[in-house]
Amino acid sequence: MTAAGGEDIMLHIGILAHSADGAALCFQEMVRESARRLGAHAHPEITLSILPMGPTLAAYDAGDLAAVNAHLMRTAQRLAAAGCDFFVCPDNTAHIALDAARAPYPLPGLHICDVVAERAKRDGRARVALLGTRWTMGGPAYPAAFARAGLALQAPEPDERAIVDRIIFEELCQGIISDAARAEYVRIIARMARDGCDAVALSCTEIPLLVTPEISPLPTLDSTRLLAREAIGVALGASEMPTWRGGSLE
Repeated sequence: MTAAGGEDIMLHIGILAHSADGAALCFQEMVRESARRLGAHAHPEITLSILPMGPTLAAYDAGDLAAVNAHLMRTAQRLAAAGCDFFVCPDNTAHIALDAARAPYPLPGLHICDVVAERAKRDGRARVALLGTRWTMGGPAYPAAFARAGLALQAPEPDERAIVDRIIFEELCQGIISDAARAEYVRIIARMARDGCDAVALSCTEIPLLVTPEISPLPTLDSTRLLAREAIGVALGASEMPTWRGGSLE
């Protein structure tokens, strides 16, 4: 984007953070993607705000999405007050609550599930394996986004979901990256490949810290980095400004 005087204008990105490690990876990828497009040490203004996720976990279990939205809304209001033009939420599970929002958020935002689904569609995928928290794998946000894209989505078996979820909360969200956990994820992805999946959505923003394209039995859809790159595209005027402010996209 260019101002009347010829000065380049980049939009101010707000990161509505919910889980810390995924948000940090998203922030870092925004800076790296900017360097790839603009050169070293050049990037849009980025503001990251995070409240502790702990108070929301019981609300997720209880299905109290209004309580989760109240929590996320406080962060969104801080981003709006900081002058951000739009937001991203690098937390896949949070989009279950965002989709159920009754009141509009103060900023427009990119929807991480749609970003992943659209990339899967562009890549020509037909059936995508879904890895994430127990709420993401069993919730409505990803099925709705993949239905909008006309693609099939498959979650792991119940025992596999328990393993994936446990590793996220007991290890990845605590900064623990282990070979044993990596082997479990690779085993589950390989099983889903044999079941007909042609890609895997890494739809907890911490999973890319554990599973890389080099070791995955299926091509990966890295929700964290895909969201970051799309945000940079918006900030630089290469992608359309989002209009979604929470609530259903149906």
